[in-house]
Amino acid sequence: MLEPTNNDELPPIPPKRYFTIGEVGDLCAVKPHVLRYWEAEFPQLKPVKRRGNRRYYQRQDVILIREIKKLLYEQGYTIGGARQKMTGASRDSSKPSVESSEIKSLIKDLEQVIAKM
Repeated sequence: MLEPTNNDELPPIPPKRYFTIGEVGDLCAVKPHVLRYWEAEFPQLKPVKRRGNRRYYQRQDVILIREIKKLLYEQGYTIGGARQKMTGASRDSSKPSVESSEIKSLIKDLEQVIAKM
């Protein structure tokens, strides 16, 4: 997963293996309670839990959190819409309309060919 380039105002992600919830909050400019809420709402966000249920996030988690933040705060998505966008469901729902317009175009072309016969 590539690091989003639109988060120029956020600090660079240090080359560490694990980050605490406080460090991730600082790196992503999001409060820890928001991160815990997003864990419940986005199934892709699963930090490692160790000793006493403490969360440890990895680099890809930090990148994912920045992407979620961009969708919610910059692009105006709702939680449900951002969840769909992250899982790719919204892309699948747009395919039938593209296919139906292509089918309509093919039907029109075929009708023109039949009319010429």
